[in-house]
Amino acid sequence: MEPNLGAEITTEPRINDRIRTPQIRLINYTGEQVGVVDIEAALAMADEIGLDLVEIAPEATPPVCKIMDFGKYKYEIAQKAREARQNQTHIVVKEVRLTPKIENHDYETKRSAVEKFLKGGDKVKITMKFRGREQTRPELGFKLLQRLAEDVKEIAFVEFAPKQEGRQMTMVLGPTKKKTEVVAEQKAAKAAKEKAAEEAAK
Repeated sequence: MEPNLGAEITTEPRINDRIRTPQIRLINYTGEQVGVVDIEAALAMADEIGLDLVEIAPEATPPVCKIMDFGKYKYEIAQKAREARQNQTHIVVKEVRLTPKIENHDYETKRSAVEKFLKGGDKVKITMKFRGREQTRPELGFKLLQRLAEDVKEIAFVEFAPKQEGRQMTMVLGPTKKKTEVVAEQKAAKAAKEKAAEEAAK
């Protein structure tokens, strides 16, 4: 017998007469547990009210089925998946490089950049580069990283403490606000701005 090469693999739940088990655990359309019933009885109950019998837990013994509007169910699942994709956020790890003997105005510029990244909901990896004799004074770099962590403590926490590897020392700062919160706030601010512009235009 030749294999059926045209057969499609589907991840959709089995419904109605595609459910092959003789008995199932039934949940009615209001969400109440009916208990274990014969498949014929469950199909008759679904047909009587014009709905579908949908297998929602095929791995259970016996499988769990629910009486529902399958078309509406599929639509809601698709809608939730779409919303999840829209709300998906990517946390980016930004990098800022310092040296132990950085000038104060350069430090302030770097600190501002770190704050900007953190307020945007991203993590920041701080890399301290040691050159020449600076390698013999790692405590200078450590103190500077500690100072930076202290300066941004209102919006960040130290996710990975300073660690030296060869000619550099690294520290990772994490934002106290989650990326999802930042995105939600940005959307709300944008909506409020647009509404204010509409009101002003009236």
